[in-house]
Amino acid sequence: MALSPTLTDDALERVGTALADPTRRRILLVLLDRGAYPAELADALGAGRTNISNHLACLRGCGLVRAKREGRQVRYELSSPRLAHALADLIDLELEVEQHHNDLDGRG
Repeated sequence: MALSPTLTDDALERVGTALADPTRRRILLVLLDRGAYPAELADALGAGRTNISNHLACLRGCGLVRAKREGRQVRYELSSPRLAHALADLIDLELEVEQHHNDLDGRG
């Protein structure tokens, strides 16, 4: 079944939004290995709990993570095995970067 351009664009936009921020990328890397609680993520990443909670809300809104209530705590995990596979593929991607290209957005 082929996806419509609107659905494909929406998925790419959501993933792009999630990956655009370094803290969200680091959260996704942790969650790629295992589920985690916000306090664990804050400690592991050296960030404040409020900051981590805000990023988790963004990742939930983008559809990349889900929250599972465990008693009084909420544990976060990647939303699907397909997402985990896609992230692993991105990590293993071999990029051909020009030596003189120091900036990432092409403006400098």
